[in-house]
Amino acid sequence: MIARILTFLTVLTLAACGTGTAPPAPPGVLFAPNFRDAKPVDFANPAPARFAVHGIDAARFQTSIDWNTARANGVNFAFLKATEGGDLLDIEFKNHWRNAGRAGVVRGAYHFYYFCTTPEVQAQWFIQNVPRSRGALPPVLDMEWNPFSPTCAKVRPPAAEVQRQMRVWLRIVEAHYGQPPIIYTTPRFYEENNLKSFRGYEYWLRTTAKTPREAFPGQSWKFWQYSATGIIPGIKGDVDLNAFSGSREAWNAWLARRAQ
Repeated sequence: MIARILTFLTVLTLAACGTGTAPPAPPGVLFAPNFRDAKPVDFANPAPARFAVHGIDAARFQTSIDWNTARANGVNFAFLKATEGGDLLDIEFKNHWRNAGRAGVVRGAYHFYYFCTTPEVQAQWFIQNVPRSRGALPPVLDMEWNPFSPTCAKVRPPAAEVQRQMRVWLRIVEAHYGQPPIIYTTPRFYEENNLKSFRGYEYWLRTTAKTPREAFPGQSWKFWQYSATGIIPGIKGDVDLNAFSGSREAWNAWLARRAQ
């Protein structure tokens, strides 16, 4: 038994150094981040390194992920892009969802919202494509302006209509999964749509040059997307880096309450 444990720990150590591939670790084990940033930022306090639990978000751009190695190097959770609008399924979602789960990475799915399709259609599209999996993170509603869409770049409703559509999507998805979704947003979208008045949901905030305290004054948060240029063993190319807002103990307590 001792020999098997030592072998397991040796392989994990090699993986953390980028010289080996880790086997699946037992569920619930947390790993310290062994990340690098291609474009590091000198954040004010509290900087990302002050937080104990880190993870990533991934979509079709991440075509090659060794999830066992990534987990051993600090990817303790992953938000995976599932759907967009009312008819687009991310081509890597099923692979990411399956393989992250096999590696014991706690994973959740997110929906990128379009204002050219009704919230009812978009909610049902998400439900159609994202399974109710035991232990999954709450679903996420990604709210940001989309200037790159070939069909829906310039549709920007007033703040009251934005909030109305959000509430419809959130209500339908919450009823299906039995969990209030998390809201992801950017500083500009947050400010222009008065989301500081939008109560009752946990937030995942994108801010890659400032801390959430600076970019979203007064807004509480659970997840912080702090880099788009992360380098992690086991992942080919850049990847978004994220931190959970509390300690390891707070993470475990939050999961016990919020994982499906």
